[in-house]
Amino acid sequence: MSEEFVILVDENDNPIGAEEKVKCHLPNGKLHRAFTALLFDKDGRLVLTKRAKEKMLWPGDWDGTFASHPRESEGYVSSGERRMPEELGISGKLDYFHKFEYHVPYKDVGSENEVCGTLVGVIDKNTKLKEIEGEIDEIKWISAKELITEIKINPQIYCPWMLIALELLEKSDKSMLKKHEGVLSAWMSDEIHQGLQEAIKTHIPTEKWRLVNEKN
Repeated sequence: MSEEFVILVDENDNPIGAEEKVKCHLPNGKLHRAFTALLFDKDGRLVLTKRAKEKMLWPGDWDGTFASHPRESEGYVSSGERRMPEELGISGKLDYFHKFEYHVPYKDVGSENEVCGTLVGVIDKNTKLKEIEGEIDEIKWISAKELITEIKINPQIYCPWMLIALELLEKSDKSMLKKHEGVLSAWMSDEIHQGLQEAIKTHIPTEKWRLVNEKN
C-alpha cells in the first residue's frame, strides 16, 4: 500500500509542506492538518466509536464518530465527506464548525500534534452504521448527560481531541450554531462544559490546546 501523506501546517493552519502520516505521529509529532467529525441524531445524541485495537495511538479508546486527515487537494468538509463511507459505510453531508490546535503524547508510542477541524452532521437514529475492521471495534449512541456521567468516572478512555471538539462547539461559526441549535442545545450547558474541561485536563494541560481564530 502506498504511504499516506498529510498536510504540514503552521499554527495559523497555513500549509507548509507534506509528510508521511506515520512520521507526523512519532514521539513529538509534526504539526499537521486533521479533522474530527461528530454525527448526531435530531435529539442531540452523538455517535461514539471505539478505536480499533490495531491502531497505533489510543487503541481501544472512545472517539468522536470518525477522524482523519485532509489530502492536499481537499478542504475539511470534502475530506470528511470522502472518509465517511470508508469509516462508517454511509454517505452524508457535513458542516464545518471550528478548528483547534492541540499537542498530546500517547504513552511513549507517539503523539497527536494537529490543527484539527471539527465537522458536524445529522443522521437518522436508525441509520445502519458499519464497523470497518481495523478502524472501529464498536459503535454506540450517547446523550450529553450520559457522556458527562461516564467521563467523570473514566475520562482516560475518551480521546482528547473529541473532548476538545465538543468543548469548543459553542465557539463555532454562528450561522452553523443557529442551523443546528435544536440538535446541539443539550451540549451547551455549564454542567457539560465543566465536565468536558475536567476530562480534558486529565489528558492535556490547558496551554497545550487552543481554538484557532478564523481569518475574516
